[in-house]
Amino acid sequence: MFRRNRAERAFREARRVGQAMLAMHTEWPFDEPCPAAAEAAPAPEATGVPDFLPPEFRAPSRQDVAGFMMRWDPPLVIDGQVRECPECGAYRNWIVFNMRDDSIWLRCPADHEIHETGLDTAWYNRHSGPIDRVYPTLDDGLRHLGH
Repeated sequence: MFRRNRAERAFREARRVGQAMLAMHTEWPFDEPCPAAAEAAPAPEATGVPDFLPPEFRAPSRQDVAGFMMRWDPPLVIDGQVRECPECGAYRNWIVFNMRDDSIWLRCPADHEIHETGLDTAWYNRHSGPIDRVYPTLDDGLRHLGH
């Protein structure tokens, strides 16, 4: 207990001394402007940021694709309720689609599609992984995800 108090006291003293030294070096005693402050002023930045990744490594933007999809194998729980397909009763192995208009659609293993209003794009972004491929057709993407 005493070592911790001593260590905290030493840390507070070192921080106080360090802040005093910083204050001493940032004050300029003369009437003219500080030359270090003029040098430290940030230069105006360029308006555009150059792309540092080659095109084959860039993630597609929302305008380039019709939507995103991911596989969701465990039961999908929305607002404390397990989501089931209203047509076949399936409750796991979903394909979750995040469409360009920010709507979420679910596809059960029997290929029934349901518009899900309880989920949003923020939920999809929290639970999806990185984009590993872009598919030219929906069937190619579903085949890759095992549907």
